[in-house]
Amino acid sequence: MKKLITFSAFGLICMMGAASAHTPICACYDNGDGTVLCEGGFSDGSSASGVTMKVYDGDKTLILEGKMSEDSEFEFDKPDGDYSVLFAAGPGHEIEINGSEIVE
Repeated sequence: MKKLITFSAFGLICMMGAASAHTPICACYDNGDGTVLCEGGFSDGSSASGVTMKVYDGDKTLILEGKMSEDSEFEFDKPDGDYSVLFAAGPGHEIEINGSEIVE
C-alpha cells in the first residue's frame, strides 16, 4: 500500500510539472528598412521580457547581444551576409532562426 501511495504522489507531481511547462516561441521579420524585428513569448502566455537574444554571423561569431524589451520584442540592424538569431531563454528553451528564413 505504501508503494502505491508513493507512486501516486510521484505521478501527481510529474503531472503538475507537465501542466506548468511552457514552450518558447520566437519569430523574426525583415522590416524592409534594414532592420529585423523578433517577437517572443512562451506557450503558456508568459512574457519573454528580458530574454537574451544573440545574433551570429555566418561563421558563428557573436556580433550582437541584447534582451527582449518589456513588450517581448528585439529589433536590430540586419547584418550583411549570412546570420542567425538565437532566442536564449535557458537550457531547453532556445530557438535558433537562420537569417535566410527571416523575410518581409
